[in-house]
Amino acid sequence: MAQDQIEILNPYVRFLRDEDPLTIIASTPDRLTQLIAGATDEKLSLRPSPKKWAVRDILCHLADTETAYAFRLRQTVAEAHHLIQPYDQDAFAAAYEERTSKEGLDTFSAIRNWNLLFIRSAVPAALPKAVTHPERGTMTFKTILETMAGHDLNHLTQITALLQ
Repeated sequence: MAQDQIEILNPYVRFLRDEDPLTIIASTPDRLTQLIAGATDEKLSLRPSPKKWAVRDILCHLADTETAYAFRLRQTVAEAHHLIQPYDQDAFAAAYEERTSKEGLDTFSAIRNWNLLFIRSAVPAALPKAVTHPERGTMTFKTILETMAGHDLNHLTQITALLQ
């Protein structure tokens, strides 16, 4: 498959390089915890510009996204060629002002740990299972894992930059 076709299926593939998606997925909660350790709530809530997310917003976004991945992963395994339901991340983000960084990170970490249990029980048999994303096309369970990992790396990079 050509690189541009891969990037349509997974817009975060460039962040992966040759890293193992499961290793990234498993390590992200601890990496996030370490990144924000010692940062004040004020620093975590500071937006670099009105239209850009603060660290708090990214953590809440990760919690929302992990919830979506939970559903997608399970339906991919349980149903024949499931059609993924996209969502509007900006509409979800409207509620982040009322959340704390701790709430976002705790929720993300709990759901991620639950997802990891599911992933480890499903792999390797589920890796080739097909699923369709209406905006990206047909992909597999493996593509979802790679997307999760690349998405994590993208936001870890953003958080690192915001905290410097």
